Amino acid sequence: MSAHLRRHHANVSVDSACSQPVRKQLLLSAAFKQPLSDKSDRAIAITKALGMFIAKDMQPYSVTECEGFRQLMNVLEPRYNIPSRRHFGTTVIPKLYDETRGEIDKELSDTAHVALTTDGWTSRATESFLTVTAHYITSEWEMRSCVLQTRPIYESHTSEHLSEMLTDAVAEWKLERANSKIPVTTDNAKNIVNAIDLAEGLGPQIGCFAHTVNLAAKSAISLNQVSRLLGKVRKVVSFFHRSTTAAHALKTKQDMLELPVHKLIHDVTTRWNSTYDMLERYVEQQAAIYSALMDKDMKKKVKDIALLTESETKLAEGLINILKPLKNVITLMSTETSPSVSMIIPLQKMILKSMTPSAEDSTTIREAKAAITKDLKGRYNDPGVQDYLHRATALDPRFKSLAYLEETCVQKIYDDLTTDIVDIEKQGQRSEVQAASSSSGVEPGPSETSPPQKKSAMAMVFADFFTTEERSTKPLSDIIHEEVTSYKATGCISVDEDPLAWWKSNEHKYPHIAKLAQRNLSVQARDRTQGSVARHTHEFGETPLFGLPCAGEADLAVPPGPAALGSGLRDF
Repeated sequence: MSAHLRRHHANVSVDSACSQPVRKQLLLSAAFKQPLSDKSDRAIAITKALGMFIAKDMQPYSVTECEGFRQLMNVLEPRYNIPSRRHFGTTVIPKLYDETRGEIDKELSDTAHVALTTDGWTSRATESFLTVTAHYITSEWEMRSCVLQTRPIYESHTSEHLSEMLTDAVAEWKLERANSKIPVTTDNAKNIVNAIDLAEGLGPQIGCFAHTVNLAAKSAISLNQVSRLLGKVRKVVSFFHRSTTAAHALKTKQDMLELPVHKLIHDVTTRWNSTYDMLERYVEQQAAIYSALMDKDMKKKVKDIALLTESETKLAEGLINILKPLKNVITLMSTETSPSVSMIIPLQKMILKSMTPSAEDSTTIREAKAAITKDLKGRYNDPGVQDYLHRATALDPRFKSLAYLEETCVQKIYDDLTTDIVDIEKQGQRSEVQAASSSSGVEPGPSETSPPQKKSAMAMVFADFFTTEERSTKPLSDIIHEEVTSYKATGCISVDEDPLAWWKSNEHKYPHIAKLAQRNLSVQARDRTQGSVARHTHEFGETPLFGLPCAGEADLAVPPGPAALGSGLRDF
């Protein structure tokens, strides 16, 4: 080979060719030990997936430095080098935020109607924030909910300041829609209620139904007789929580009496549903509690603890019965991903019906029922809000019969619905005409008429033998009236079914009503602002997830998963 090169390839250096090291092909096992390049597709995909893990699961950036997490990543992909937490905070998460915000901006611009929920809250670091969440239904009848922003509140929580913050959020996200206002669901605090009234383009303000039920329940458990009963129960529960000996004795008695081995529940004063759970568990375990406290080894340790008397036990059972419908409603509102305002009036009527006094009720139970009834009846009694909620209920195929109202009231609601749809359609037609004239630059005039249409050859040949009647065009109001009448006559679907799925299948039958349903059913019955999510984020003391690291502002834009609607009104 050397002789051949010298004779025929004089320009090739034989010595330099021979001196080059021979590259050996890596073994397969060795190839898998080579570290991944930071710019390789595999490394980029893993880094993005880790960013999604941090964002969706609300993990702190420091999770990337945890020993267990690094060991897990080493087992899954030993060639991957985990970037620093600073890289995730300054590069990965902001990029994900920009991508997510772009997607949300596009969806919001494509949707015709948007509803908002908002709530103010305070972190463990005593910092106040206001979270704004948008809700809308897509053209495919899928509910979308996304947190638009969580901003700190540096000034006092006056109605004027909160109104200004909400107006800025609407302008920043371009949520304004022509000829329509944006409904907002909030809690019942006066400052935020007044803020919605002050903000231009927002309304109506819908009180969070979960918060409303909480206030009604608290009015019952704050009665003097009930407060004394709860005080006695708390003492017993606290005793078994403090003493390991007492807890062991209770477990022994539970086994002996074949009762469920459940621990006693201590309530939290700010959460009435925990009071319900405490009472229910106490009544369930009353026999085991009495047996444990009467045990000779326990009598010496029991001081200043009195068991419930027979009348007090009966009162506890009565309270459980009247609070159970409220507990079920709260559970329903918590488990529903997107409870619509169409549920508010039916749920309110169901609770009021369960509060009807009976002859067997004790004086305290009657007072508790009266307190809940008085509180609930004082909510949603503004005529404008009440009409809005009734129309929303009529647009929900589960409740459109409006069985809780007299027929004359039902017919009035459907007549108002017809009027609303006609007005919306006429506004849309005017907007289309204005848009067409502005794009063409020609003002439409009454003298402009289209030339007569030329007859086809088919029409000319058969005109003398076959005559056809000219189609009469019905007025828009008559078309919509017939559509509403047909919709009203159809039966309700089961409360377990998804109303959005029903509308997707029946949109072609009721096209005009569907537009209004798409607007109203996106309004939420509770102030689902993802405040708890934001709260969880800020407790880590780090830059919020999907946050823009600028001037202390904290933005979230995390679209939650789709809602699966459930039941809760079978007995109504």
